[in-house]
Amino acid sequence: MSKLDVAVLGATGAVGQRFIQLLEDHPWFRVAEVVASDRSAGRPYAEACRWILTGQPPAGVAELDVLPLDAPLKSPIVLSALPSDVARTLEPELAAAGHIVSSNTSSHRMAADVPLLLPDINADHVGLVDVQRRNRGWTTGALVTMSNCTSVPVVVSLAPLLQFGIKQVNVVSMQAVSGAGYPGVASLDIMDNVVPFISGEEEKVESEPRKILGHLVDNQIDWLETVISASCNRVPMIDSHLVVVSVSFEDKPSLAEIREAWANYQPHEMARSLPSVPTPVLIYSEGADRPQPRQDRNAGQGMSTSVGRLRECPILDYKFVALTHNTIRGAAGGAILNAELLVAQGYVQMPTALAASAQ
Repeated sequence: MSKLDVAVLGATGAVGQRFIQLLEDHPWFRVAEVVASDRSAGRPYAEACRWILTGQPPAGVAELDVLPLDAPLKSPIVLSALPSDVARTLEPELAAAGHIVSSNTSSHRMAADVPLLLPDINADHVGLVDVQRRNRGWTTGALVTMSNCTSVPVVVSLAPLLQFGIKQVNVVSMQAVSGAGYPGVASLDIMDNVVPFISGEEEKVESEPRKILGHLVDNQIDWLETVISASCNRVPMIDSHLVVVSVSFEDKPSLAEIREAWANYQPHEMARSLPSVPTPVLIYSEGADRPQPRQDRNAGQGMSTSVGRLRECPILDYKFVALTHNTIRGAAGGAILNAELLVAQGYVQMPTALAASAQ
């Protein structure tokens, strides 16, 4: 069965490698082009890339020559793991040239006409692409973004609770070193230590969930009316971000009602048939000491969010712990899911055989 060609930008980096690993057996996409900086361009991917994930680069990708950042691309879909300073100009240029760009970088998340997507939560926000095309004069291209990796467990755990009216949220994060890319945090800074500062992170966690959990109204996102306070910390674990969340409500539910809301939560109807949609979206961990990164980060093949330790809070109403895999759900896997949504919604022309299989 024919598949859609995909280009991966920043392909030799940590998130770029995760893109390539997750796409190895993808039912809709195949990696056709890999793009990286000048120091990697012109060499076979396996030679240019210091592979840091388990196993080896997929054979079909290992032999691809790495393209420079200014290379003209043939793939209709572009998955971006670029540094934000490069993405700021290159991603819109590629969208203007007709590519569907699904970005993992922060450069355009807060733009009014750029959808900030977690499709299982807010798939209908993809309608903002039509506004974007009108605003920017793009006919076939588009730019959508994945959220910050730490925002994911916050958003997924709060989405089922919107029905109770979320007033205030306090978030304390414990974030893996892989969130800093490779080689990441120096070993002498993180071993036997916690670093209570991650540049720009708290501002993202305080704003992004409000956009994601808002509503598309009159061609713009009506942000969720709530207040979020975040304190972000780097801790000595390799993968997954864990957040401790305290929340207050307009209409305070019982503990049982919160558990029921989580248990019954289903992906947005527009996302339910997508290949990478988390199954389930949210898992409640019953153990008194769960979720834990080593135990729970790979739930749902790394795409599910684990929640636990729900209890009363003496300051706000309730508190709990939530966890997601930061480089899968919070990065590459999330951006792949966004690309799947755009394909399913007709923003990319599917090959006939592939379209039939996706029905």
